[in-house]
Amino acid sequence: MDRAYLLGLDVGTTGCKTVVFDQEGRELGRGYREYPVFCKEPFQAEQNPDAVFSLLAESMQEAVKNAGIQNAAAVSLSVQGDAVIPVDKSYEVLHPAVLGMDYRPEKQCEKYREDFDERQLYEVTGQPLHPINMMAKIMWFLDERPKISEKAWRFITYEEFIFQRLGGEPVLDLTMASRSMGYSLEEGKWSGQILENMGISESLLSPLVKSGDVIGKLSSQLADRIGLNNRPLLVAGCHDQPAGALGAGVIDNRMALDSTGTAEVLSVTFPEPILSQSMCDSFYSCYVHAVPGQYFSFAHMQTGGILQQWYRDQFGYRELEEAGHLNMDFYTYAQSKCPDGPSPILVLPYFNGSGTPLCDMESKGAIVGLTLSSTRHDILKGILDSLCYELKFNIETMEKSGIPIQGLRATGGGARSPLWLQTKADVTGLTVGTLECKEAGCLGSAVLAAVGAGIYDTIEQAVKQMVRPGISYRPREEQSGRYQEQYQVYKSLYGCLKPVFHKM
Repeated sequence: MDRAYLLGLDVGTTGCKTVVFDQEGRELGRGYREYPVFCKEPFQAEQNPDAVFSLLAESMQEAVKNAGIQNAAAVSLSVQGDAVIPVDKSYEVLHPAVLGMDYRPEKQCEKYREDFDERQLYEVTGQPLHPINMMAKIMWFLDERPKISEKAWRFITYEEFIFQRLGGEPVLDLTMASRSMGYSLEEGKWSGQILENMGISESLLSPLVKSGDVIGKLSSQLADRIGLNNRPLLVAGCHDQPAGALGAGVIDNRMALDSTGTAEVLSVTFPEPILSQSMCDSFYSCYVHAVPGQYFSFAHMQTGGILQQWYRDQFGYRELEEAGHLNMDFYTYAQSKCPDGPSPILVLPYFNGSGTPLCDMESKGAIVGLTLSSTRHDILKGILDSLCYELKFNIETMEKSGIPIQGLRATGGGARSPLWLQTKADVTGLTVGTLECKEAGCLGSAVLAAVGAGIYDTIEQAVKQMVRPGISYRPREEQSGRYQEQYQVYKSLYGCLKPVFHKM
Protein backbone atom coordinates (compact mmCIF):
# COMPACT_ATOMS: atom_id res chain seq x y z
CA MET A 1 0.00 0.00 0.00
CA ASP A 2 1.36 3.41 -1.02
CA ARG A 3 1.74 5.79 1.87
CA ALA A 4 -1.29 8.07 2.22
CA TYR A 5 -1.77 11.06 4.50
CA LEU A 6 -4.97 11.97 6.31
CA LEU A 7 -6.04 15.14 8.12
CA GLY A 8 -8.12 14.55 11.24
CA LEU A 9 -9.84 17.70 12.47
CA ASP A 10 -11.35 18.10 15.93
CA VAL A 11 -13.41 21.25 16.54
CA GLY A 12 -14.32 21.57 20.22
CA THR A 13 -16.01 24.21 22.32
CA THR A 14 -12.88 26.18 23.26
CA GLY A 15 -10.25 24.97 20.80
CA CYS A 16 -9.54 23.11 17.57
CA LYS A 17 -6.88 20.58 16.62
CA THR A 18 -5.60 19.20 13.35
CA VAL A 19 -3.44 16.08 13.30
CA VAL A 20 -1.82 14.59 10.20
CA PHE A 21 -1.73 10.77 10.21
CA ASP A 22 -0.52 8.19 7.78
CA GLN A 23 -2.82 5.30 6.78
CA GLU A 24 -1.60 3.21 9.72
CA GLY A 25 -2.59 5.84 12.29
CA ARG A 26 0.90 7.18 13.00
CA GLU A 27 0.91 10.85 13.98
CA LEU A 28 3.14 13.03 11.80
CA GLY A 29 2.29 16.58 12.79
CA ARG A 30 -0.30 18.61 14.65
CA GLY A 31 -1.65 22.13 15.08
CA TYR A 32 -3.83 23.67 17.78
CA ARG A 33 -5.68 26.94 18.33
CA GLU A 34 -7.91 28.25 21.13
CA TYR A 35 -10.91 30.57 20.87
CA PRO A 36 -13.28 32.22 23.37
CA VAL A 37 -16.87 31.58 24.43
CA PHE A 38 -18.94 34.70 25.11
CA CYS A 39 -21.21 34.63 28.18
CA LYS A 40 -22.56 38.17 28.63
CA GLU A 41 -25.83 37.20 30.35
CA PRO A 42 -27.04 34.28 32.48
CA PHE A 43 -27.10 30.90 30.69
CA GLN A 44 -25.67 32.43 27.48
CA ALA A 45 -22.82 30.79 25.57
CA GLU A 46 -22.07 32.13 22.09
CA GLN A 47 -19.18 32.08 19.65
CA ASN A 48 -18.01 33.67 16.40
CA PRO A 49 -18.08 30.85 13.79
CA ASP A 50 -15.98 32.73 11.24
CA ALA A 51 -13.26 33.28 13.84
CA VAL A 52 -13.39 29.57 14.71
CA PHE A 53 -12.97 28.60 11.06
CA SER A 54 -10.08 31.03 10.57
CA LEU A 55 -8.27 29.48 13.53
CA LEU A 56 -9.07 25.97 12.29
CA ALA A 57 -7.40 26.84 8.97
CA GLU A 58 -4.34 28.03 10.91
CA SER A 59 -4.23 24.73 12.79
CA MET A 60 -4.42 22.84 9.48
CA GLN A 61 -1.55 24.90 8.08
CA GLU A 62 0.54 24.28 11.20
CA ALA A 63 -0.12 20.53 11.17
CA VAL A 64 0.74 20.19 7.48
CA LYS A 65 3.95 22.17 7.98
CA ASN A 66 4.97 20.10 11.03
CA ALA A 67 4.23 16.86 9.18
CA GLY A 68 6.34 17.95 6.20
CA ILE A 69 3.80 16.71 3.63
CA GLN A 70 2.71 18.26 0.34
CA ASN A 71 -0.39 16.20 -0.44
CA ALA A 72 -3.14 14.40 1.47
CA ALA A 73 -5.74 11.81 0.55
CA ALA A 74 -8.67 13.01 2.64
CA VAL A 75 -9.91 15.25 5.45
CA SER A 76 -12.65 14.52 7.99
CA LEU A 77 -14.05 16.11 11.13
CA SER A 78 -14.85 15.45 14.77
CA VAL A 79 -17.16 18.25 15.88
CA GLN A 80 -18.79 19.65 19.00
CA GLY A 81 -22.49 18.86 19.10
CA ASP A 82 -25.62 20.96 19.55
CA ALA A 83 -24.31 24.41 18.55
CA VAL A 84 -26.69 26.19 16.16
CA ILE A 85 -25.80 28.83 13.55
CA PRO A 86 -28.44 30.63 11.44
CA VAL A 87 -27.22 31.35 7.90
CA ASP A 88 -28.60 32.92 4.73
CA LYS A 89 -28.63 31.27 1.28
CA SER A 90 -24.97 32.15 0.78
CA TYR A 91 -24.15 30.57 4.15
CA GLU A 92 -23.21 33.92 5.62
CA VAL A 93 -23.62 33.93 9.40
CA LEU A 94 -26.65 35.88 10.69
CA HIS A 95 -26.02 35.46 14.42
CA PRO A 96 -23.21 34.08 16.59
CA ALA A 97 -23.27 30.33 17.18
CA VAL A 98 -25.45 29.42 20.16
CA LEU A 99 -23.48 26.61 21.82
CA GLY A 100 -24.69 23.42 23.43
CA MET A 101 -23.80 24.80 26.85
CA ASP A 102 -26.22 27.71 26.30
CA TYR A 103 -29.26 26.97 28.51
CA ARG A 104 -31.50 29.87 27.44
CA PRO A 105 -33.96 27.51 25.61
CA GLU A 106 -35.22 26.19 28.98
CA LYS A 107 -38.47 28.13 28.47
CA GLN A 108 -39.05 26.46 25.10
CA CYS A 109 -38.48 23.03 26.65
CA GLU A 110 -40.97 23.81 29.42
CA LYS A 111 -43.55 24.86 26.82
CA TYR A 112 -43.02 21.61 24.89
CA ARG A 113 -43.38 19.67 28.16
CA GLU A 114 -46.73 21.36 28.83
CA ASP A 115 -48.12 20.72 25.33
CA PHE A 116 -46.72 17.32 24.34
CA ASP A 117 -45.64 13.94 25.73
CA GLU A 118 -42.04 14.14 26.88
CA ARG A 119 -41.72 10.35 27.05
CA GLN A 120 -42.95 10.01 23.45
CA LEU A 121 -40.24 12.45 22.34
CA TYR A 122 -37.61 10.15 23.86
CA GLU A 123 -39.15 7.03 22.29
CA VAL A 124 -39.00 8.62 18.83
CA THR A 125 -35.71 10.52 18.99
CA GLY A 126 -33.72 8.85 21.79
CA GLN A 127 -33.08 12.30 23.27
CA PRO A 128 -34.33 13.57 26.63
CA LEU A 129 -36.08 16.93 26.41
CA HIS A 130 -33.28 19.34 27.26
CA PRO A 131 -32.16 22.89 26.35
CA ILE A 132 -28.74 21.58 25.27
CA ASN A 133 -30.14 20.04 22.08
CA MET A 134 -30.19 21.52 18.59
CA MET A 135 -33.98 21.67 18.20
CA ALA A 136 -34.35 23.48 21.52
CA LYS A 137 -31.93 26.10 20.18
CA ILE A 138 -33.93 26.48 16.95
CA MET A 139 -37.18 26.87 18.93
CA TRP A 140 -35.42 29.58 20.94
CA PHE A 141 -34.38 31.42 17.75
CA LEU A 142 -37.92 31.24 16.36
CA ASP A 143 -39.39 32.60 19.61
CA GLU A 144 -36.72 35.01 20.83
CA ARG A 145 -34.96 36.17 17.65
CA PRO A 146 -37.80 36.40 15.05
CA LYS A 147 -36.02 38.91 12.80
CA ILE A 148 -33.00 36.63 12.53
CA SER A 149 -35.28 33.63 11.94
CA GLU A 150 -37.11 35.42 9.10
CA LYS A 151 -33.78 35.91 7.29
CA ALA A 152 -32.49 32.39 7.97
CA TRP A 153 -32.16 30.01 5.03
CA ARG A 154 -31.09 27.22 7.37
CA PHE A 155 -30.10 26.55 10.95
CA ILE A 156 -26.87 24.59 10.80
CA THR A 157 -24.26 23.10 13.12
CA TYR A 158 -20.50 23.55 13.00
CA GLU A 159 -20.29 20.47 10.77
CA GLU A 160 -22.14 22.00 7.81
CA PHE A 161 -20.54 25.37 8.41
CA ILE A 162 -16.98 24.02 8.34
CA PHE A 163 -17.47 21.73 5.36
CA GLN A 164 -19.09 24.55 3.37
CA ARG A 165 -16.10 26.79 4.18
CA LEU A 166 -13.69 23.97 3.25
CA GLY A 167 -15.33 23.68 -0.18
CA GLY A 168 -17.67 20.72 0.35
CA GLU A 169 -21.41 20.15 0.56
CA PRO A 170 -23.03 21.62 3.71
CA VAL A 171 -24.58 18.36 4.89
CA LEU A 172 -25.19 16.86 8.33
CA ASP A 173 -24.12 13.35 9.28
CA LEU A 174 -26.44 10.92 11.08
CA THR A 175 -24.61 11.03 14.42
CA MET A 176 -25.17 14.77 14.62
CA ALA A 177 -28.74 14.63 13.30
CA SER A 178 -29.75 11.88 15.72
CA ARG A 179 -28.46 14.00 18.64
CA SER A 180 -30.68 16.91 17.64
CA MET A 181 -34.00 15.90 19.31
CA GLY A 182 -35.69 16.00 15.87
CA TYR A 183 -34.57 12.75 14.20
CA SER A 184 -36.60 9.52 14.18
CA LEU A 185 -34.41 6.54 15.04
CA GLU A 186 -37.00 4.12 13.63
CA GLU A 187 -37.56 5.98 10.36
CA GLY A 188 -33.93 7.00 9.89
CA LYS A 189 -34.82 10.57 8.92
CA TRP A 190 -36.09 13.85 10.33
CA SER A 191 -39.31 13.22 12.27
CA GLY A 192 -42.15 15.13 10.65
CA GLN A 193 -44.38 14.81 13.72
CA ILE A 194 -41.77 15.99 16.23
CA LEU A 195 -40.74 18.90 14.02
CA GLU A 196 -44.41 19.89 13.63
CA ASN A 197 -44.84 19.80 17.41
CA MET A 198 -41.86 22.14 17.71
CA GLY A 199 -42.97 24.48 14.94
CA ILE A 200 -39.81 23.80 12.92
CA SER A 201 -39.96 23.39 9.12
CA GLU A 202 -37.77 20.62 7.72
CA SER A 203 -36.71 23.09 5.01
CA LEU A 204 -34.67 24.87 7.71
CA LEU A 205 -32.55 21.74 8.23
CA SER A 206 -29.70 20.24 6.21
CA PRO A 207 -29.73 17.12 4.02
CA LEU A 208 -28.41 14.02 5.80
CA VAL A 209 -25.47 11.72 4.97
CA LYS A 210 -23.64 8.86 6.64
CA SER A 211 -20.32 9.36 8.42
CA GLY A 212 -17.59 8.42 5.97
CA ASP A 213 -19.44 9.60 2.84
CA VAL A 214 -17.43 11.73 0.41
CA ILE A 215 -18.98 15.21 0.19
CA GLY A 216 -16.52 17.09 -2.03
CA LYS A 217 -12.92 18.22 -2.25
CA LEU A 218 -10.93 20.83 -0.35
CA SER A 219 -11.04 24.11 -2.25
CA SER A 220 -7.92 24.93 -4.24
CA GLN A 221 -7.64 28.28 -2.44
CA LEU A 222 -7.59 26.62 0.99
CA ALA A 223 -5.28 23.83 -0.19
CA ASP A 224 -2.77 26.49 -1.25
CA ARG A 225 -3.22 28.35 2.02
CA ILE A 226 -2.43 25.35 4.21
CA GLY A 227 0.47 24.16 2.04
CA LEU A 228 -0.93 21.27 -0.02
CA ASN A 229 -0.29 20.72 -3.72
CA ASN A 230 -3.49 18.69 -4.20
CA ARG A 231 -7.15 18.88 -3.23
CA PRO A 232 -7.90 16.04 -0.78
CA LEU A 233 -11.37 14.52 -0.47
CA LEU A 234 -13.70 15.91 2.15
CA VAL A 235 -15.36 13.10 4.10
CA ALA A 236 -18.42 13.47 6.35
CA GLY A 237 -17.39 13.28 9.98
CA CYS A 238 -19.30 12.78 13.21
CA HIS A 239 -20.11 14.10 16.67
CA ASP A 240 -17.04 14.36 18.89
CA GLN A 241 -18.02 11.55 21.27
CA PRO A 242 -18.45 8.83 18.59
CA ALA A 243 -15.30 10.18 16.90
CA GLY A 244 -13.37 9.69 20.13
CA ALA A 245 -14.82 6.20 20.39
CA LEU A 246 -13.55 5.37 16.88
CA GLY A 247 -10.14 6.70 17.78
CA ALA A 248 -10.13 4.49 20.89
CA GLY A 249 -11.37 1.38 19.10
CA VAL A 250 -14.74 1.41 20.90
CA ILE A 251 -16.89 0.09 18.05
CA ASP A 252 -18.86 -2.70 19.74
CA ASN A 253 -20.40 -3.40 23.15
CA ARG A 254 -17.38 -5.04 24.74
CA MET A 255 -15.61 -1.81 25.62
CA ALA A 256 -16.44 1.71 26.84
CA LEU A 257 -14.51 4.93 26.42
CA ASP A 258 -13.63 7.05 29.44
CA SER A 259 -12.58 10.49 28.22
CA THR A 260 -11.30 12.90 30.85
CA GLY A 261 -10.62 16.55 30.28
CA THR A 262 -12.24 19.50 32.02
CA ALA A 263 -15.21 17.19 32.56
CA GLU A 264 -15.44 13.41 32.18
CA VAL A 265 -17.48 11.40 29.65
CA LEU A 266 -18.20 7.65 29.60
CA SER A 267 -19.19 6.52 26.09
CA VAL A 268 -20.77 3.18 25.15
CA THR A 269 -22.05 1.46 22.02
CA PHE A 270 -24.73 -1.20 21.48
CA PRO A 271 -26.33 -3.00 18.50
CA GLU A 272 -30.00 -2.00 19.00
CA PRO A 273 -31.65 1.21 20.23
CA ILE A 274 -32.28 1.19 23.99
CA LEU A 275 -35.15 3.54 24.82
CA SER A 276 -36.15 2.30 28.25
CA GLN A 277 -37.57 4.39 31.08
CA SER A 278 -34.31 3.85 32.94
CA MET A 279 -32.32 5.38 30.08
CA CYS A 280 -34.66 8.35 29.88
CA ASP A 281 -34.72 8.95 33.64
CA SER A 282 -30.91 8.84 33.72
CA PHE A 283 -30.65 11.44 30.93
CA TYR A 284 -28.76 8.99 28.70
CA SER A 285 -29.30 9.83 25.05
CA CYS A 286 -29.53 7.07 22.45
CA TYR A 287 -28.30 8.00 19.00
CA VAL A 288 -26.60 6.67 15.87
CA HIS A 289 -22.95 5.63 16.06
CA ALA A 290 -20.58 6.38 13.18
CA VAL A 291 -20.24 2.59 12.82
CA PRO A 292 -23.10 1.29 10.61
CA GLY A 293 -25.65 -0.71 12.58
CA GLN A 294 -24.45 0.48 16.00
CA TYR A 295 -25.97 2.93 18.46
CA PHE A 296 -24.31 5.21 20.97
CA SER A 297 -24.81 6.81 24.36
CA PHE A 298 -22.72 8.52 26.99
CA ALA A 299 -22.73 9.56 30.62
CA HIS A 300 -21.52 13.07 31.34
CA MET A 301 -19.92 14.00 34.63
CA GLN A 302 -19.87 17.76 35.13
CA THR A 303 -16.38 17.83 36.64
CA GLY A 304 -13.15 16.00 35.91
CA GLY A 305 -9.77 17.61 35.52
CA ILE A 306 -11.23 20.96 36.52
CA LEU A 307 -11.48 19.74 40.15
CA GLN A 308 -7.75 19.08 40.21
CA GLN A 309 -7.26 22.57 38.81
CA TRP A 310 -9.43 23.92 41.65
CA TYR A 311 -7.25 22.03 44.15
CA ARG A 312 -4.11 23.48 42.57
CA ASP A 313 -5.43 27.04 42.75
CA GLN A 314 -6.79 26.78 46.31
CA PHE A 315 -4.43 24.39 48.12
CA GLY A 316 -1.48 23.59 45.88
CA TYR A 317 0.77 26.65 46.20
CA ARG A 318 3.63 24.73 47.80
CA GLU A 319 3.50 21.81 45.33
CA LEU A 320 3.27 24.27 42.43
CA GLU A 321 6.46 26.00 43.57
CA GLU A 322 8.27 22.74 44.30
CA ALA A 323 7.22 21.22 40.98
CA GLY A 324 8.61 24.29 39.23
CA HIS A 325 11.97 23.90 40.95
CA LEU A 326 12.06 20.23 39.92
CA ASN A 327 10.89 21.03 36.37
CA MET A 328 7.95 18.64 36.88
CA ASP A 329 4.29 18.80 35.91
CA PHE A 330 2.27 20.03 38.90
CA TYR A 331 -0.32 17.25 38.78
CA THR A 332 2.28 14.49 38.53
CA TYR A 333 4.18 15.94 41.48
CA ALA A 334 1.10 16.61 43.65
CA GLN A 335 -0.33 13.13 43.03
CA SER A 336 3.00 11.59 44.11
CA LYS A 337 2.21 12.93 47.61
CA CYS A 338 -1.18 11.20 47.77
CA PRO A 339 -1.76 8.11 49.94
CA ASP A 340 -2.17 4.74 48.21
CA GLY A 341 -5.65 3.25 48.42
CA PRO A 342 -8.87 5.04 49.40
CA SER A 343 -8.60 8.49 50.93
CA PRO A 344 -10.02 8.79 54.45
CA ILE A 345 -11.86 11.86 53.14
CA LEU A 346 -14.92 11.69 50.88
CA VAL A 347 -15.55 14.41 48.30
CA LEU A 348 -18.86 14.96 46.52
CA PRO A 349 -17.65 16.33 43.17
CA TYR A 350 -20.80 18.27 42.26
CA PHE A 351 -19.01 21.63 42.19
CA ASN A 352 -20.92 22.49 39.00
CA GLY A 353 -24.08 20.55 39.74
CA SER A 354 -24.32 16.80 39.26
CA GLY A 355 -24.09 15.15 35.86
CA THR A 356 -25.81 11.94 34.81
CA PRO A 357 -27.66 10.02 36.07
CA LEU A 358 -28.92 12.56 38.65
CA CYS A 359 -28.66 15.80 36.64
CA ASP A 360 -29.34 17.99 39.68
CA MET A 361 -28.01 21.42 38.82
CA GLU A 362 -28.87 22.65 42.34
CA SER A 363 -26.42 20.20 43.89
CA LYS A 364 -23.15 21.45 45.36
CA GLY A 365 -19.73 20.06 46.17
CA ALA A 366 -18.79 18.80 49.63
CA ILE A 367 -15.72 17.58 51.51
CA VAL A 368 -16.69 15.14 54.28
CA GLY A 369 -14.73 13.45 57.05
CA LEU A 370 -12.17 16.12 57.89
CA THR A 371 -10.26 15.77 61.15
CA LEU A 372 -7.28 17.58 62.64
CA SER A 373 -5.05 14.90 61.13
CA SER A 374 -6.39 15.45 57.59
CA THR A 375 -3.94 16.73 54.98
CA ARG A 376 -4.40 18.54 51.70
CA HIS A 377 -3.08 15.41 50.00
CA ASP A 378 -5.98 13.47 51.52
CA ILE A 379 -8.26 16.04 49.87
CA LEU A 380 -6.56 15.64 46.48
CA LYS A 381 -6.82 11.86 46.67
CA GLY A 382 -10.43 12.25 47.81
CA ILE A 383 -11.10 14.28 44.66
CA LEU A 384 -9.61 11.55 42.44
CA ASP A 385 -11.51 8.85 44.34
CA SER A 386 -14.81 10.74 44.03
CA LEU A 387 -14.49 11.05 40.26
CA CYS A 388 -13.88 7.30 40.10
CA TYR A 389 -16.94 6.66 42.30
CA GLU A 390 -19.04 8.75 39.92
CA LEU A 391 -17.67 6.71 37.01
CA LYS A 392 -18.68 3.50 38.83
CA PHE A 393 -22.13 4.98 39.59
CA ASN A 394 -22.72 5.59 35.89
CA ILE A 395 -21.38 2.17 34.90
CA GLU A 396 -23.82 0.53 37.34
CA THR A 397 -26.71 2.67 36.07
CA MET A 398 -25.94 1.84 32.44
CA GLU A 399 -25.75 -1.86 33.25
CA LYS A 400 -29.23 -1.66 34.83
CA SER A 401 -30.40 -0.12 31.53
CA GLY A 402 -29.08 -3.11 29.58
CA ILE A 403 -25.60 -1.87 28.63
CA PRO A 404 -22.98 -4.18 30.18
CA ILE A 405 -19.44 -2.79 30.27
CA GLN A 406 -16.54 -5.25 30.29
CA GLY A 407 -13.56 -2.90 30.03
CA LEU A 408 -12.52 0.74 29.68
CA ARG A 409 -10.30 2.65 27.28
CA ALA A 410 -9.00 5.94 28.66
CA THR A 411 -8.25 9.11 26.69
CA GLY A 412 -7.78 12.80 27.46
CA GLY A 413 -5.63 14.45 30.11
CA GLY A 414 -6.68 11.91 32.75
CA ALA A 415 -5.11 9.14 30.68
CA ARG A 416 -1.68 10.61 31.51
CA SER A 417 -2.08 9.99 35.26
CA PRO A 418 -1.00 6.49 36.42
CA LEU A 419 -2.51 7.10 39.89
CA TRP A 420 -5.87 8.11 38.48
CA LEU A 421 -5.92 5.21 36.01
CA GLN A 422 -5.03 2.65 38.70
CA THR A 423 -7.70 4.10 40.99
CA LYS A 424 -10.28 3.78 38.20
CA ALA A 425 -9.35 0.11 37.77
CA ASP A 426 -9.50 -0.54 41.52
CA VAL A 427 -12.84 1.24 41.98
CA THR A 428 -14.66 -0.14 38.92
CA GLY A 429 -13.12 -3.61 39.00
CA LEU A 430 -12.43 -3.27 35.25
CA THR A 431 -9.20 -3.24 33.26
CA VAL A 432 -8.44 0.31 32.11
CA GLY A 433 -6.41 0.50 28.91
CA THR A 434 -4.63 3.50 27.43
CA LEU A 435 -3.88 4.20 23.78
CA GLU A 436 -0.75 4.96 21.81
CA CYS A 437 -2.44 8.01 20.23
CA LYS A 438 -3.87 10.35 22.87
CA GLU A 439 -5.80 12.47 20.30
CA ALA A 440 -8.70 10.04 19.91
CA GLY A 441 -11.04 12.60 18.30
CA CYS A 442 -8.57 13.47 15.55
CA LEU A 443 -7.71 9.81 15.00
CA GLY A 444 -11.41 8.94 14.82
CA SER A 445 -11.98 11.52 12.11
CA ALA A 446 -8.86 10.23 10.30
CA VAL A 447 -10.42 6.74 10.40
CA LEU A 448 -13.47 8.13 8.59
CA ALA A 449 -11.21 9.96 6.13
CA ALA A 450 -9.38 6.70 5.37
CA VAL A 451 -12.64 4.88 4.67
CA GLY A 452 -13.95 7.72 2.52
CA ALA A 453 -10.71 7.71 0.51
CA GLY A 454 -11.05 3.97 -0.12
CA ILE A 455 -7.88 3.11 1.81
CA TYR A 456 -9.98 0.71 3.91
CA ASP A 457 -13.30 -0.89 2.99
CA THR A 458 -14.98 -0.53 6.37
CA ILE A 459 -14.67 1.47 9.58
CA GLU A 460 -13.96 -1.74 11.48
CA GLN A 461 -11.05 -2.54 9.16
CA ALA A 462 -9.66 0.99 9.50
CA VAL A 463 -9.91 0.89 13.30
CA LYS A 464 -8.10 -2.46 13.40
CA GLN A 465 -5.18 -1.03 11.40
CA MET A 466 -5.01 2.50 12.81
CA VAL A 467 -5.78 2.22 16.56
CA ARG A 468 -3.09 0.77 18.81
CA PRO A 469 -3.41 0.09 22.56
CA GLY A 470 -0.98 1.34 25.17
CA ILE A 471 -0.48 0.40 28.84
CA SER A 472 -3.25 -1.37 30.77
CA TYR A 473 -4.12 -1.04 34.48
CA ARG A 474 -5.78 -4.01 36.19
CA PRO A 475 -7.74 -3.98 39.46
CA ARG A 476 -5.80 -4.92 42.58
CA GLU A 477 -7.94 -7.31 44.61
CA GLU A 478 -7.06 -6.01 48.08
CA GLN A 479 -7.48 -2.34 47.16
CA SER A 480 -10.70 -3.04 45.22
CA GLY A 481 -12.29 -4.42 48.39
CA ARG A 482 -11.33 -1.30 50.37
CA TYR A 483 -12.67 0.99 47.64
CA GLN A 484 -15.94 -0.97 47.49
CA GLU A 485 -16.50 -0.34 51.22
CA GLN A 486 -15.82 3.38 50.78
CA TYR A 487 -18.04 3.51 47.68
CA GLN A 488 -21.02 2.27 49.66
CA VAL A 489 -20.57 5.20 52.06
CA TYR A 490 -20.06 7.59 49.14
CA LYS A 491 -23.40 6.59 47.59
CA SER A 492 -25.23 7.87 50.68
CA LEU A 493 -23.72 11.36 50.55
CA TYR A 494 -25.96 12.93 47.91
CA GLY A 495 -29.19 11.77 49.53
CA CYS A 496 -28.10 13.06 52.92
CA LEU A 497 -26.94 16.45 51.61
CA LYS A 498 -29.55 17.12 48.90
CA PRO A 499 -32.01 18.91 51.27
CA VAL A 500 -29.17 21.15 52.46
CA PHE A 501 -28.04 21.98 48.90
CA HIS A 502 -31.54 22.92 47.81
CA LYS A 503 -31.89 25.35 50.73
CA MET A 504 -28.57 27.10 50.02
